[in-house]
Amino acid sequence: MKLVTFLYESQTRIGALVSLESGEYICDCTSICGKEPGMIALLSLGQPGLDAVQARLRDANRHALIPRKEVILLAPVPRPGKIICLGHNYFDHMGIGRTEPPEFPTFFGKFANTVIGPDQPVLIPSVTREVDYEAELAVVIGRTARQVSQADAYAYIAGYTIFNDVSARDYQKRTSQWMIGKNFDTFGPMGPVLVTCEEIPDPHDLDLSLTLNKLEMQRTHTSYMIFSIPFLVATLSEVMTLEPGDVISTGTPAKTDLARQVEPGMKAGDVVSITIEPIGTLTNPIAARG
Repeated sequence: MKLVTFLYESQTRIGALVSLESGEYICDCTSICGKEPGMIALLSLGQPGLDAVQARLRDANRHALIPRKEVILLAPVPRPGKIICLGHNYFDHMGIGRTEPPEFPTFFGKFANTVIGPDQPVLIPSVTREVDYEAELAVVIGRTARQVSQADAYAYIAGYTIFNDVSARDYQKRTSQWMIGKNFDTFGPMGPVLVTCEEIPDPHDLDLSLTLNKLEMQRTHTSYMIFSIPFLVATLSEVMTLEPGDVISTGTPAKTDLARQVEPGMKAGDVVSITIEPIGTLTNPIAARG
């Protein structure tokens, strides 16, 4: 299933994206969650919640579906409890001067203020001059996970989405800690959908690419990750309790040769798009703040 959070008739709702010959539609599943609807509430219901969505999809007739063009898609998880990101998790992007992969993963946090959805603008504030893109596959937790083994890790994952770990390089370089350069408002585009695990049986067998103004700046295959997704879930759950709706963004690959030949970063007027099938394409315009 492709789960979505969307805005319709001035209300934030949740549902599933349906593709028919006549186009794309949204099946509204908000009522499944009860009094406090939202993607985290749905995921917190566990498998019974996902089964209820499947049942709604089976029973929905054409007239019960909302045309995709009539809604605004938001980030699938608009306000995650935790956004845990990785640095240097691809063999072609291990860090400056490094020739051997790291022994342990490099984790850092982003916060909910960064999250925006598809087609929403990344806003560049006047205080930074070096805003860059980072295309990433993101894991969305579906069950409370504490001290989970690698063998059991997939059972705690609800699905996958696309994340752009937008970064202000000048702020990031000010200290040894990356947090300040990663957490400007709007610096966490996510979406367009959350694809549940049955549609992505192997998250390490996906093509990932990023274009800036239709020029390809990143391309990789998720099999080139240094630390696997089960390893990440197990390692993090040793330290902290992972909860439904938490996001683990698995790191970004190196840039293409073309990207190294053009002026780095993004500026107002640019458009950045990340594609991972079968998740789709996450596109965001770039604009100046204020």
